[in-house]
Amino acid sequence: MAAENGSEDSIWGRVLICGGTDWLRLGRRDKPGANAKADEEEHPDLPEPHILRSLGNVKAKSIHTSCSGCHFVVLDTDGAAYLFGRNNFSSLGLDPSEFEYISENAPMKLSPTELGASSNTKFIHAACGRNHTLLVGSDGNVWTAGANSLGQCGQPPSAQVGGFKKVEGLTVDGQREHVIMASAEFDVVEVFAFGSGEKGQLGNGTTGERITTGNKTAFDIVDQPLLIRSLAEKTIVQIASGQQHSVALDDEGFVYVWGYNGYCRLGLGNQVDQLRPKVVPQFITEITVPKGEGNEKEKKEVGTAKFITAGPTNSVVIDKQGMYWLAGKWKNSGDGSSGSPYTTFRYLQDIMACKVTHAACGGVTHWVLTPDDSDEKPGASGTAGVMTVAWGQNASNGELGLGVDEPKSATKPTRHVPLEGIDVIQIAAGQNTTLFLARPPPPESKPGPTQTNGGANEEEEGDKWSDLPRHPEEVVDTPELCLVCGRDNGDDDSPLECEKCDNPYHLGCLNPPLKAIPDGEWFCPKCEKTPGAALRGYTAPSYAKSASGSGAPDSSAMDEDEEDGTKKGGRGKRKASSEAGKGSKKKKQ
Repeated sequence: MAAENGSEDSIWGRVLICGGTDWLRLGRRDKPGANAKADEEEHPDLPEPHILRSLGNVKAKSIHTSCSGCHFVVLDTDGAAYLFGRNNFSSLGLDPSEFEYISENAPMKLSPTELGASSNTKFIHAACGRNHTLLVGSDGNVWTAGANSLGQCGQPPSAQVGGFKKVEGLTVDGQREHVIMASAEFDVVEVFAFGSGEKGQLGNGTTGERITTGNKTAFDIVDQPLLIRSLAEKTIVQIASGQQHSVALDDEGFVYVWGYNGYCRLGLGNQVDQLRPKVVPQFITEITVPKGEGNEKEKKEVGTAKFITAGPTNSVVIDKQGMYWLAGKWKNSGDGSSGSPYTTFRYLQDIMACKVTHAACGGVTHWVLTPDDSDEKPGASGTAGVMTVAWGQNASNGELGLGVDEPKSATKPTRHVPLEGIDVIQIAAGQNTTLFLARPPPPESKPGPTQTNGGANEEEEGDKWSDLPRHPEEVVDTPELCLVCGRDNGDDDSPLECEKCDNPYHLGCLNPPLKAIPDGEWFCPKCEKTPGAALRGYTAPSYAKSASGSGAPDSSAMDEDEEDGTKKGGRGKRKASSEAGKGSKKKKQ
């Protein structure tokens, strides 16, 4: 399939995070150790969305995770990737014996050139499975790392692929295919698939079930990209995967489902696994169109869908009218649970009046974005404001982010109060953690020599943004005095603090000097030069391409911070939390 450009470079946002950050314990029943309290302070659950400081000055273009995973990929407008979270089976491309996880406070920055790509290649898409990751380059190549016992990385079966390795065999009739999108639980890359065929998730019409030695049952494992031929003539514009099932959307609005159909997650009215992609009849309608040059008419089937996503045991479709449709098991009790799943796609009464534009499913969470009709002011993009709606049962780590004093779970769709006034453009919902991509408010005007302090005249949306807390709340060893002059000039000339690192600067000490506090975000000169750099007190791992091309961590990048545990997953020391941490720049008091 020919390559297509993604969203325009001008569309970008900042990364917000809520939910669990204890990457080694999330979703596990491990008993807390002797240092449980210290671990909780170091890796807190975040009960409301926080600006992620480490990526606070990165222009992020897209965010990616898996509904059953605990790791994330953030792509920026320059085509670089930032990876953090749990590193099970080298899912982040590093040796798990050295890096059990990568801290969200020190993400690993990765460029395509480090994987052997040309200098003009950018990462344009990513996908995550529970324990593996795919990165898609603008040159049409795909690189994978992580668990590979079933060939889900598109490599010969092995326990794991220890570093990002290029997937070979993406050809049709001898012609190299140019990949533009990926989805991973098993894996689907456009209309190619690789991994286990146990439940028909390869879409090739067979599971390959057979009896092996010891009277054991085995299934086909495909470690080379396999063309899903029934979709070969379709223009697929979106794909999504849950646990052993997939959903695809073509450019005409038709929805295709295949794979495991437990809990009726395919929305076909039964629990029969689908070995080949099947069109969902609910999203087909007939229209009358002219036939030939005369006055004759004929009926034509057209698709009605415009967006798809998938959770662990459910599928979601948004139709062209903005209606949200859900199938399968999506909660733990009542209608929609394992005892009474949605056998076909059904709408939710609570949000049927919403014109949904985006949706996401996490481990137990569900999210939609819809225009906020009650918002009198436009959002940061200049368009109508965005309302975020969330719900989900048994959310135990704050992944719904409904607020400090609010319930962690919500049985019914709930307006997300902490995100009111925040222009959210994408949501990446993981197993126990949620990321948001949100546009910061634009500066009212550029700072100039005649400007006075405009802090008291910030727009309402700027106030909403500035009210967001930051994670972590404090940066270790933050200086008290201006980094340039080292003096305290009193309240009349208190320093300006960097949004990311909290380093203080007098306005007049900057080069060029400022006459007033700038509108919008402000980052210090050092942070401006190093977007996405690790926070003070942390060291980000460095990825270096090994001689074999599989990739390996660069141990030479580790320094004295190793004594603080940095090497074992990017840890670092942090001050005790305080009331600091708001997302706006401020003068130091």
